[in-house]
Amino acid sequence: MQLNVKKLNDAAVLPTYGTEYSAGADLYACIENNEIINPGETKLIKTGLSMEIPIGYAGLIYARSGLASKKGLAPANKVGVVDSDYRGEVMVALHNHSNVPQEISPNERIAQLVIAPFLKVEYNLVDELNETVRGEGGFGSTGTK
Repeated sequence: MQLNVKKLNDAAVLPTYGTEYSAGADLYACIENNEIINPGETKLIKTGLSMEIPIGYAGLIYARSGLASKKGLAPANKVGVVDSDYRGEVMVALHNHSNVPQEISPNERIAQLVIAPFLKVEYNLVDELNETVRGEGGFGSTGTK
């Protein structure tokens, strides 16, 4: 599958896969200077790119494991969603979960993008649902006796 990408800034870097079998393509910071993110702070980091995601797909923005584990930086919304009809700049809302200021450099890999299909459903209001063995068991209810 090919995905049309538009550079909004000449310095923007196209997403790249770290390995042949990587699910997510790295997104790069398109910033002119180093950006400091203080503890507990969230900053929108530009990628300098807009994308034409096919209908029936979404771009899912996830944390990079190295950035999250080493610097405590991860998307503030946990998973960002880029809809197929969005044509604006893809940005990453990076949140600093650590207790020290963290720095993002120009062209640093800041997140990963997974292009995934999704189902569009029609929500049907009913009075009753089919019963299951689990029933209403919620958080932590499976695997306990």
